[in-house]
Amino acid sequence: MTEPPTVPQVFDRPALHARLKRAARGGAATFLLDRVADEMAERLHAILREFPDSADLGTPTDILQKTLKTRLNHLDPVAIPHDERLGLGDNAYDLVVSALALQFVNDLPGVLAQIRQALRPDGLLLAALIGGETLTELRQSFAAAETELDGGLSPRVAPLADLRDVGALLQRARFALPVADLDRVVVRYDTALALMADLRRMGATNILTERRRTPLSRATLARTAEIYAENFSDPDGRIRATFDIVWVAGWKPHPSQQQPLQPGSAKARLEDAIKGRKK
Repeated sequence: MTEPPTVPQVFDRPALHARLKRAARGGAATFLLDRVADEMAERLHAILREFPDSADLGTPTDILQKTLKTRLNHLDPVAIPHDERLGLGDNAYDLVVSALALQFVNDLPGVLAQIRQALRPDGLLLAALIGGETLTELRQSFAAAETELDGGLSPRVAPLADLRDVGALLQRARFALPVADLDRVVVRYDTALALMADLRRMGATNILTERRRTPLSRATLARTAEIYAENFSDPDGRIRATFDIVWVAGWKPHPSQQQPLQPGSAKARLEDAIKGRKK
C-alpha cells in the first residue's frame, strides 16, 4: 500500500497552543477576532436557511459561541489537534465556521477535504484566516535589520496564503460555488515594539518549525523598530500595520445547487453580443 505524501511541518502546532494559552492568561488582544465574529454573524444572517448542526473549528476563543448564539441553535467547538486529523465524522454538520485558525495548519488542502467530508450535502464552510500582505511592514523591517546587523535572514513571520491560493484550494477540495474575498485592516501603533506586544497578546509570535531558537538581540530589535518608523510612519509619527483577513466560503455539492453551463451550451455568441452593444 502506498504511503500518503509527507506534509512539511511548517508550523510548530504545540508551540502555537502554548502561546495561545499564555496570551489568554495575560489578557488576549482580540480586536481582529471581534471584527471577524461580527462579520461572520452578518454573513450568516444574509443566508436564508437554517443550520441545525454546526461546528466551530479551531477558533482561539469562544467568541463565535457568543456572537452566533442568536443565529445558530447548536455550535460545537472543535479543536484542531496537532496531527490535524479532525475526526469530525462523515456528513455530520450543516455548517462549519472557523475564525483566524486555518492559517496555522500545515496541511490546509487536507483540512479542507476533511471539512467537506464532514459536511452534509448542501452544507456550508464559512471561514476567515489571516493571509495576503499581513504584517508586510514588519517582515520588511526585520529583513533589513537582520541583513544589516546579523549578516542573514531568520524566518520570523509565517508564510501566508493569498486570495488566489485559497480560492484554488477550495476548488481542489471540491467545494461547490467557492468564494474568496479580502478584508484589509490597517492598525496604527505608537511604535513597532507596541505592535510586537500586541502580537504576543494574540498568541501570534513566531511558531515556525525552522525558527531560530536563540533570542533576538536587543540591537536587532531596536534597529527593526527604527527601520519600521523610518519607512511606515504617518505624519503624526505613528506606524501602520497591515492585517489581511481572507474570507472563504464553499458548499458541499448537492443537485439543487446552481450548476455552471456546459461548454458549448450558450444560446448566443459573444461576438454578436459585443456587436449589439456597439450599435
